[in-house]
Amino acid sequence: MTPRSRAATALCLLTLLLGHAQAERAGDIARGRYLVAMTGCADCHTPLKPGPKGPEPDLARGLSGHPEGLALPPAPAPQGPWIWGGAGSNTAFWGPWGISYAINLTPDPDTGLGHWSAEQFIGALRTGQHRGAGRPIAPPMPWQAYGQMSDEDLRAMFAYLQSLPPLRNAVPAYQPPPAR
Repeated sequence: MTPRSRAATALCLLTLLLGHAQAERAGDIARGRYLVAMTGCADCHTPLKPGPKGPEPDLARGLSGHPEGLALPPAPAPQGPWIWGGAGSNTAFWGPWGISYAINLTPDPDTGLGHWSAEQFIGALRTGQHRGAGRPIAPPMPWQAYGQMSDEDLRAMFAYLQSLPPLRNAVPAYQPPPAR
């Protein structure tokens, strides 16, 4: 085999390997898109807006979390059996835990998951800790259920989220309950 034919063979093998890796990544993204849809991530992480038939998802802000400019009044005091509630945007929730806001799941590097690793994403859903080691993830985020998913499924979800256009949206910080 001549040096030229060896180089051509190596180039062909490299092309095949890269093509396989790209196809695998595309499969992960497609699987992740399916899982994100089926687990209802958009239900809380995509703000609602008024529509002709009632509230509808604001797809221009899909998965960007609680809108940065949407200031909310103080949470009402619980009454009777009603111990928690949510904002009309369906991105902020109050209860005995305080006030929690749906985070920005887009890959924006400053306000979203752009600087997260797949390991941090998986860690957050396994431990209920922000980035797998930070503050507790507050209700109603069902991290306990998502934490039961396989690493492969969680990596696919992360790959899909990282494939989205980054949307700059600084979500307010979690607010602990008032001292009593």
